[in-house]
Amino acid sequence: MTQYAIITDLNRCVGCLACMVACKAVNNVPIGSYWNKVLRIGPSLKEGATSSRDVEMYYLPVGCQHCADPECVKVCPTGASHKLEDGTVQIDKSKCIGCQFCAMACPYNVRYLNEEERVVEKCTLCEQIVGQGGLPQCVIQCGGRARFFGDKEKGIESFEAPAVGYDVDRSYDNLYTGNRVTLGELAQDFDEATDLHRLPDVGNGPEFSFILRNREWKGGE
Repeated sequence: MTQYAIITDLNRCVGCLACMVACKAVNNVPIGSYWNKVLRIGPSLKEGATSSRDVEMYYLPVGCQHCADPECVKVCPTGASHKLEDGTVQIDKSKCIGCQFCAMACPYNVRYLNEEERVVEKCTLCEQIVGQGGLPQCVIQCGGRARFFGDKEKGIESFEAPAVGYDVDRSYDNLYTGNRVTLGELAQDFDEATDLHRLPDVGNGPEFSFILRNREWKGGE
């Protein structure tokens, strides 16, 4: 079964917020709302620190985790929130009544009510681009090439990011395609057992992962 997801190498993330800005722009997200937020974790003293200079910090992008067993889908009274065969969690706005049960059930607080349309919105994993063979906008615009997109069933080494000199073709016939590099090719060595993390799992099974080496993980699990 397909399970699209994003893996973020936090050691490569520079906190430029390009993913957050690009997401708002391409999806017309209202002012004050976000589909993707970048949180600053730290600064905090390292273990065994001897001076105030011994600090560590990293940036943590947080959006819909397109969970394996999403709580938002369970509580939706109309079926507006649903999981597709590609593993993503989507919202059918024609069925959404704006009750916000899903927003209250989400463990990560990444859904909001669009006040103008009176429907709930969140990250769609850029289904309009991915459906045409492209990468999500946040992956395309990542200046540090820290974000990788792919199908977990094919292994995380196969996840892709734009390669150097990525040529973005904005035509509708060939939307956002170009040279790519895989996580296996670009990422520095990491131990999946100790360096690969997820946000807290309360039984919902978050599918996004984060690589963090040689720092203390404070994002959940």
